[in-house]
Amino acid sequence: MTPPLSPISRTRAERFDDLVADEVRRIAARWGRELAQVEFAVEDVPEEPLPPDGPVPLGATLPGDGGRPVRVVIYRRPVEARATTERDRARLVRDLVVEEVADLLGMSPESVDPSYEE
Repeated sequence: MTPPLSPISRTRAERFDDLVADEVRRIAARWGRELAQVEFAVEDVPEEPLPPDGPVPLGATLPGDGGRPVRVVIYRRPVEARATTERDRARLVRDLVVEEVADLLGMSPESVDPSYEE
């Protein structure tokens, strides 16, 4: 049996996954019923073709189809490319999760998370 990994031995991708999961738990504590049928995921980069002149998206809400739930996806590599520090990355992930949930619920980000403006 291998010992559990300490936080320092986790990969950058695993730490990013944890950061997103923490934000989803925080938002779900308030909006759990509304988000019960929503799946949250982290992907390295967007799979869809990107317009040549447009910016690379940091996140997306993908519609459910064929019995699959709506998915909120945060794209790890574009976020990491934009955030220069751990603190910037955490704030950007927080904002992305809040903005995607707000868009999904048809609300303002400030209504979803009153700390959004901080």
